[in-house]
Amino acid sequence: MKELMILLPVLNEEEGLESVLGAIPYQPLMDLGWSPSVVIVDGKSSDNSRQIGENAGCEVLVQPTKGKGEAIRVGFEYAIKKDFDAVVMFDADQTYHPSDMLNMLPLLKKGQIIVGNRLTNQMHPHAMTAQNWIGNHLLTWSAVMLFGLEIHDVCSGYWVFDKAAIRQMNLNSMDFEIEAEMYAECAVANIHLKNYPVQYQPRIGEPKLGSIRDGSSILKKLIIRRLFPHPVDAELGRGKLSLHSNQ
Repeated sequence: MKELMILLPVLNEEEGLESVLGAIPYQPLMDLGWSPSVVIVDGKSSDNSRQIGENAGCEVLVQPTKGKGEAIRVGFEYAIKKDFDAVVMFDADQTYHPSDMLNMLPLLKKGQIIVGNRLTNQMHPHAMTAQNWIGNHLLTWSAVMLFGLEIHDVCSGYWVFDKAAIRQMNLNSMDFEIEAEMYAECAVANIHLKNYPVQYQPRIGEPKLGSIRDGSSILKKLIIRRLFPHPVDAELGRGKLSLHSNQ
């Protein structure tokens, strides 16, 4: 069987985490030839998120500081170290359906990335505010205009990676701009990217994404990576970082 890492970046997600873990389709994944392992990267949660993950038998990593970008890069380093064949990443707040990976993984080819597109008729009517819906479309349009690589939802949190694609990535994002930087890296490194429609539901728990503040950071990251294609290298845990596994 091929080894699959299911990566969940977590910060105070006790309200939804247990349900998300319970919805992971272990047996159907094994039927497809995948041996799944769930890895939680915790941003020093102040609730019971870490304990919920440990009780469920997950590998729980604690990141050096905070931020979704750092959490994902910690997860990527772990995936490289353990030589997983593929990684599925999504948020642990019940917005995404773990079962969608059953349709995405059979489409994954060597060196490829698949991005889940939320901006379809599969989105729950109350899953996203009108402001966020417009902002996501504008950021996606801006990304395609800057880099020319087709993507339907640049801020999606649902990604599927072949291991060869992860090894090509050089990233330094610390927070919610990470998905935009992963898209930019696909364009810079000529990583093949596919789009796939996924379901999207209202989140459980306190929202962590601020529309205007984080939208500005995402656009800024896209512009910076367009002007400076290669991020500054630094040691993990000390500022705006690259994956030192790639150095």
